[in-house]
Amino acid sequence: MDRIDTQGYRANVGIILTDGQGRVLLGGRVGSGGWQFPQGGIGLDETPEAAMYRELNEEVGLTPEDVDTLGVTEGWLRYRLPQRFVRREQSPLCIGQKQRWFLLRLLADSSQVRFDATGDPEFNRCRWVDYWRPVKDVIYFKRHVYVQALTELGPLAFPDQGPPPQPTWWPRTWQEGLS
Repeated sequence: MDRIDTQGYRANVGIILTDGQGRVLLGGRVGSGGWQFPQGGIGLDETPEAAMYRELNEEVGLTPEDVDTLGVTEGWLRYRLPQRFVRREQSPLCIGQKQRWFLLRLLADSSQVRFDATGDPEFNRCRWVDYWRPVKDVIYFKRHVYVQALTELGPLAFPDQGPPPQPTWWPRTWQEGLS
């Protein structure tokens, strides 16, 4: 059962998994050409942390022992679904997601990442990409949340030198919205 608040936002966790060398893991969605970070709903009886570890295992086959938690966003980051993705026949109505984002560092070998932990996998491929690349590759309506999560957690991913500069291809409104 999903946790949907009174405003219509489904409680969700997002996972930014870094290799400790400036790259992050993107999963390729089954049945589409889409790419995204692992993410998923928070059950009624789950904490965000418990949901994160469950999703980590379900989507990329990793366990708590395979990662180190570097941080989590301070609050909920929200995005609205475009009207064509809103399932009007469902009750309660879900108009978008509110997410807590976790930054994890992979401790295990990257060969431990796998997609067969469940009978209904979310991903069928993955790739390690530069830190800001997911903003460009994710579906358009999630981009602003990716910008917010990567910006907030960037200092934890790059504690010595700080995160890489924001890409020049970002729209000016994203850069201004973070100031």
